[in-house]
Amino acid sequence: MKDAKTLNLANSITALRIILAPISVLFLFWDIPHKDLIAAIFFILAGMTDGLDGWAARVRKQTTQFGKSFDPFADKVLITSALFSLAKLDRVMWWMFWVIIAREVVVTVLRQLAARRGQAIGASRIGKAKTASQMVAVAAIILWPKVSWPQYCLWAALLLSVVSGLDYLFRWRVVFQRPAERSSISG
Repeated sequence: MKDAKTLNLANSITALRIILAPISVLFLFWDIPHKDLIAAIFFILAGMTDGLDGWAARVRKQTTQFGKSFDPFADKVLITSALFSLAKLDRVMWWMFWVIIAREVVVTVLRQLAARRGQAIGASRIGKAKTASQMVAVAAIILWPKVSWPQYCLWAALLLSVVSGLDYLFRWRVVFQRPAERSSISG
């Protein structure tokens, strides 16, 4: 693993996701023709960078600690800003927004605690599925606000958010324990 260059191709792609997030939601609030389509295009482009940055890091052997932290942060910026905007536009129920955000906060705190103890919590398969389902749901709600099936996608994303959050908490519960408690459990 190389950590020498923080601003490599993969991290630049991740930064692009953070830049595209506010551009996407900005179009939702402008009174212009085809605003939803334009917002969705920017959102989908930003979402595509999620897989692209990881691929670039692996192929170029440029995986960095910065990138491991920056990538989930970029996902949170993209999803949070989009869901907040959609809730503000009454396309997403506020309680759903808050449940999804609560999961993100809990997992972020968990990652920070683990990092303080020298451990890295990578994305699980269910966590990746959660992110993908959120991106599909948000894009669908932006494109088809008056159709019901995008709301079913959001329900699936909400369920995966809760399940993945519980999965992280269960698998990494040792992070919340004091060092003396951990050694008595493992011994």
